[in-house]
Amino acid sequence: MSFRRALALAACGLAGGSVLFSAVAVGKPPARSGGGDAEPRPGAAAAVPAAPAAPQGLLLLPPAAASCPPAAGWIERAGGTGGYWDSNWDRREPLALINLKKKNEETGEEELASRLDHCKAKATRHIFLIRHSQYNLDGRADKDRTLTPLGREQAELTGRRLASLGLKFDQIIHSSMTRATETTEIISKYLPGVKKISTDLLREGAPIEPDPPVSHWKPEAVQYYEDGARIEAAFRNFIHRADAKQEEDSYEIFVCHANVIRYIVCRALQFPPEGWLRMSLNNGSITHLVIRPNGRVALRTLGDTGFMPPDKITRT
Repeated sequence: MSFRRALALAACGLAGGSVLFSAVAVGKPPARSGGGDAEPRPGAAAAVPAAPAAPQGLLLLPPAAASCPPAAGWIERAGGTGGYWDSNWDRREPLALINLKKKNEETGEEELASRLDHCKAKATRHIFLIRHSQYNLDGRADKDRTLTPLGREQAELTGRRLASLGLKFDQIIHSSMTRATETTEIISKYLPGVKKISTDLLREGAPIEPDPPVSHWKPEAVQYYEDGARIEAAFRNFIHRADAKQEEDSYEIFVCHANVIRYIVCRALQFPPEGWLRMSLNNGSITHLVIRPNGRVALRTLGDTGFMPPDKITRT
């Protein structure tokens, strides 16, 4: 009995090396007789291993007009198959930090092991990403976009929540934009003695063109080009495993913006960074990332505002 089988594959490279496949299988499998495999006809081409058949009555089709936006030039795409984790994502994997060509020929592996141990991180970094509180949207310039009365209340609640954790925070790094600076000043009242550092790298912006796109927010291409490289630089500067010299676990607070935080979360977890706009963060929310000495990253909380009364929660 004649049969036909068609197989269509579509692959789309995503961050972390994940790959999406779609398949179509149509027709019936070749008939068998006497319990044995069907004999090939003389002169027929060599048989190609058959793809796994879809369950009977099920037709799998690729998504209509599936597309993948081109990756931004500053983002490095890891190779591999789906589920691949790049252990050297922060360029601090011990093997990447030493020159194997300089291995001592006399001591051999002992020398290598000693050098590797010298480069290994020992401490865990706890990163607390805080979104600024509600601010005045009518301000024309950044200096006019100050916190609203409700925004100041939100910052008070966030400061109390951080203080209640009983952690020894090492520093507060904040965006230089007015709303982030004011949020930091209020939070720091509850964390006396913790040093504050301002940086332009964490300013709000358009990190990368989102996928799927949205109709209500469409920055110019040049904005992605300018902001994206800066926000990626913030990620590389601040999000990485601990330095080998760091002996104790650290607890650091970063007060910045929704776009920046969502992008950082995607990059740290090696999720497709184009998906950053699929998440939503409340004002004054707390996102907690943990970076282990071996480079593994875990997301403890995302956009937590459970410490705020419902009537104090906003997303502007």
